[in-house]
Amino acid sequence: MDKPILNVENLYLHFRATKGIVQAVDDVSFDLQRNEAIVFLGESGCGKTTLAKAILRLLPRNVHKYTGKVYMDDTNLMELDDERFRREVRWVKMSMVPQAAMNSLNPVIRVGDQVAEPTEAHFGLKKEALAQAREVFQRVGVPVDFMSRYAFELSGGMRQRVAIAMALVTSPDVVILDEPTSALDVLTQANIMNVLKRIKKETETSFILITHDISTSSELADRVAGMYAGQIIELNDAEHFFSTPLHPYSQKLMASVPTLHQTKKLEFIPGQPPSLINLLPGCRFAPRCPSKFEKCAQDPPLIDMGERRKVKCWLYANGKEK
Repeated sequence: MDKPILNVENLYLHFRATKGIVQAVDDVSFDLQRNEAIVFLGESGCGKTTLAKAILRLLPRNVHKYTGKVYMDDTNLMELDDERFRREVRWVKMSMVPQAAMNSLNPVIRVGDQVAEPTEAHFGLKKEALAQAREVFQRVGVPVDFMSRYAFELSGGMRQRVAIAMALVTSPDVVILDEPTSALDVLTQANIMNVLKRIKKETETSFILITHDISTSSELADRVAGMYAGQIIELNDAEHFFSTPLHPYSQKLMASVPTLHQTKKLEFIPGQPPSLINLLPGCRFAPRCPSKFEKCAQDPPLIDMGERRKVKCWLYANGKEK
């Protein structure tokens, strides 16, 4: 297997809050291959967006703990100072499409100038930046004459394509997509996912997709990382995750999804996710898990099941289900 384009090891990002320490990202490790799409799937509040911000070092002021290793090209990005990280990594090697495209676009600057801005800021070439913007507009399916329009003159789907164009304009190796199809109708969601699949095929870009939408994520995913309460509880290839998931949480999640070609009784997960403040020891899913037993009072490791498949559950402590 080729060397990963991105390797995250033991990443932590905890915040200070009035009621205690929020363990938003807690010992997260994964790798990403070139031209691979990994989907981070989980309920709202499980730490998916915070993980993306931790990787891109978009940190709030109330950080309590921010440690770990993030490797690209044999360089630990965590060791770079803020200015070097901004100059050499953010929007050059890694970029992000934030949630809610309208909020990420400046309403008083033409969208063409906004898409050209990252290229101009990093490489200082105004004319070349606009030419690159025109090219990427065409790639994402936005008419070039829309470059002279403002964000409020575009539909939700077009605004989302502009946000994607802005993330792609500097040809980064890794693009992080935070809920790229939220608040869009079903047809527009499908069109956006088709654009992303085509770009992945044509440019060999690697994607990290953050979502809680299982049906949308299946369109792009090569691998799936299930997240729960700030931790990765399962890493699996997409085919196995959607058909035969390993972790009890993943199993319940997939059992709650209706299908077109078969009838089944839909299940639900009882209870609610734990607060990320002052978490109790042990498996974080145990209070809601139908398979819990005595050992779940201890925090399980992320167990390697082979073939890049991992699961954080004591049921697999011997490399196979108990």
